[in-house]
Amino acid sequence: MSDVTISSAAQLHRVHMVGIGGAGMSGIARILLDRGVKVSGSDMKESRVVLALRAAGARIEVGHRAGNLMLSGGTPDAVVTSFAAIPEDNPELVAAREQGIPLLRRSDVLALLMVDRRAVLLAGTHGKTSTTSMTVVGLQSAGLDPSFAIGGQLNRAGTNAHHGTGDVFVAEADESDGSFLSYSPEVAVVTNIEADHLDFYGTEEAYHRVFSEFAGRVVPGGALVLCLEDPGAAALAEGAVDGSVELAGGVRVLGYGTPEALAAHPGVPVGAEILSFAADPEGGSRARVRFAGLPEAPVETVVVRTPGRHMLLNGTAAVLAGCLVGADPDGMTAGVADFDGVRRRFEYHGTAAGVEVYDDYAHHPTEVRAVITAAREKVAARAEATGRSGRVIAVFQPHLYSRTMRFAGEFAGALSLADAAVVLDIYGAREDPVEGVDSRIITGRMTVPVVYEPRFSDVPDRVAELAGPGDLVLTLGAGTVTMLADEILHRLSEPR
Repeated sequence: MSDVTISSAAQLHRVHMVGIGGAGMSGIARILLDRGVKVSGSDMKESRVVLALRAAGARIEVGHRAGNLMLSGGTPDAVVTSFAAIPEDNPELVAAREQGIPLLRRSDVLALLMVDRRAVLLAGTHGKTSTTSMTVVGLQSAGLDPSFAIGGQLNRAGTNAHHGTGDVFVAEADESDGSFLSYSPEVAVVTNIEADHLDFYGTEEAYHRVFSEFAGRVVPGGALVLCLEDPGAAALAEGAVDGSVELAGGVRVLGYGTPEALAAHPGVPVGAEILSFAADPEGGSRARVRFAGLPEAPVETVVVRTPGRHMLLNGTAAVLAGCLVGADPDGMTAGVADFDGVRRRFEYHGTAAGVEVYDDYAHHPTEVRAVITAAREKVAARAEATGRSGRVIAVFQPHLYSRTMRFAGEFAGALSLADAAVVLDIYGAREDPVEGVDSRIITGRMTVPVVYEPRFSDVPDRVAELAGPGDLVLTLGAGTVTMLADEILHRLSEPR
């Protein structure tokens, strides 16, 4: 192992990244390149992300080989990897250990890049990417140029990371492996806390506990912002106020939500109160929000273009977080209203034969429930405005055997909010198949018409048999199901 300690981003002149095409890794690569660092890397396949990084100056090879460490023309100062995704016997990691090259986690490098910046970190089981993205766009609209690193691609910017000229750094704080404990935010937002990633944490208690530790990472004089609509985040807020969760000196605790949620937690200072809510027939929603946690306690209209009350909560959190680091409330709300989404977050793919097709990354029961509810609200608002009714058809691919077995009943309940569903087989990702376990542990518990379709290539046919004019089709999941949205559109456009 190396005796070299990397304690500053200034020590990084050459960096090699294993799995460089991943969402988080590619963002770090972009920022390093913008800062003049020579970046090399490897990945298992070609992708649009890999091609874009090559165009920006990175030297990247497909496949993992020890010789890849020298792609930039010299020995790297550090090798960066995601330890959860890359096995320890990866030849590049083995070679780095043999040569005494420091091994860093992606989060370690991101923490180094945040030094001397005012860090705004967005955390939570659900909603991190959307809330982070809205915070970034709001800050840009307010005239700031923040650095940012997001787990998804901003539709407008066409990128997931940027090295900004301002003193604010906005990032998505991923809790899946505890790596968000590397950060020291000035402002930390927790959207919700609900058991997940139990393959890493083992117990729900351990999962909740890591968020308390994250709250303790907020720097003295900073702010901890929590959604009081969510029981997990509200419990953390209560603990932060009564002292059972240890915070640094002078950290403000601020809750946001509806009057009912705020009243249920009277000891938590109010950051933002959602006074009214209205759905938009064209999708999206708007609310009047009193930002009690800001000077003057302004009342602003917060508009989000993606449907669902959960997105309005995310937009409210984004405005509050941006204002806490100095942005103007009007600029923040204007940016959030202009925000046109992130890839795979209620992403519109097109309309064929009168059927709208959307794609979403939702892969936890709460996320599936929220997205289907948002789709139902959109269809209902359209019907009220135009008289054109329709149904919601969910196309779901479960992600991970462990998650599917743990939440089978919850998935069944969430999917049963749709009018009909097509369920694919489980996408195992990093997990091996479990004998005797398939998606029928979900479909067997559902209360709406459902088709279990294990043949990936036959899914568009099953959807075409179900969908009709006015319907909305949602492809849902964290695996390969995203590839089906356009295939479904193509199939719907063919003569029946």
